[in-house]
Amino acid sequence: MNQLELFRATMERRQHEGWLYYLGFTPDLGKAFLEHTGFQDMEAMRRHFGLWQERLIQPQPIGEPDKPDFSRYYSDISIPDGAYIDGLGVLHLPGSMHHFTHYVSPLRHASSLSEIEDFPFPSPREYAGEDGTAAVAQAHAEGFSTVGSIGHMYEDAWQIRGYEEFLMDMLAAPAICEYILDRIFERNMKKAVWAARVGVDRLLCGDDVASQQAMMFSVDRWRYFMKSRWQKVWEAAKAIKPDIGVWYHSDGNIMEIIPDLIEAGVDILNPVQPECLDVAEVKRRFGHRLVLDGTIGTQSVMPFGTPDDVRQTVREMKRTAGYDGALILSPTHVLEPEVPIDNILAFLEECAQPY
Repeated sequence: MNQLELFRATMERRQHEGWLYYLGFTPDLGKAFLEHTGFQDMEAMRRHFGLWQERLIQPQPIGEPDKPDFSRYYSDISIPDGAYIDGLGVLHLPGSMHHFTHYVSPLRHASSLSEIEDFPFPSPREYAGEDGTAAVAQAHAEGFSTVGSIGHMYEDAWQIRGYEEFLMDMLAAPAICEYILDRIFERNMKKAVWAARVGVDRLLCGDDVASQQAMMFSVDRWRYFMKSRWQKVWEAAKAIKPDIGVWYHSDGNIMEIIPDLIEAGVDILNPVQPECLDVAEVKRRFGHRLVLDGTIGTQSVMPFGTPDDVRQTVREMKRTAGYDGALILSPTHVLEPEVPIDNILAFLEECAQPY
């Protein structure tokens, strides 16, 4: 089976030969892994090990994209070398290790709705443009599934507003939260509808809304602010392409909202952290509605287990979460430099074994 056939069988919960599997690296570990294995680049490595390689299909801007000047939001900060401002206007200061950065939010000092309304949010106009139907058809002809990246809702909102500020607004100034989320919702809706119209197989979405133990805020607040908007996005896409898969990432213990995610339209749940969730319980309760993606712990077996531990874990996930074919194997997050290369090779070799 090629990867497109594997994807379709996985989504249809059909037992099949082979598995979809993938992983990601921090830059230092990726470089070390390439040096160890002798591959020239990541693409060659992924081909060799049979990793899931979808084709990203994205809309192009109509005309020149907007490039706001966000510098006025940081006039009170001395910006060091190596810092940068991303497309949301969020300032990233160099972190102390690896790929991490410190966020500085442009609206951290805003005290009124008018200041929020004055902010140059991403324009939905940028998420349209030329038809992607041909690109989808080409990917399918080559045996690859396709994905459209929609992005975040809550995470973009708090990064623009400030983490503590957004949480306080949820209780004390909900109109501010709603305005920010509505601007992000407009962008996400535009991208999702475009992806559905050109025939993309999967939508890539997500928000980290839980800690290791529980939700970051009440479920009622999440339903009101986030679920309601995501559901409209996913329903609009599925009205155009009913079989489009909605992939949703949320770290931590999100057990409390999994039924809501299914109700809203999620088809693939990632990463199902085994340090926070009982994977077998998630499968037992929700496996008839969800494909599970992830399940291989990056806080446990990948950095701290032996290669045999990794192999055993992959086999156990295939048995408990993949017996019906509805499993995509991956570490639950990008692999950090402390992960032994032998553990990575063990993961790849075991994933390649048939059912």
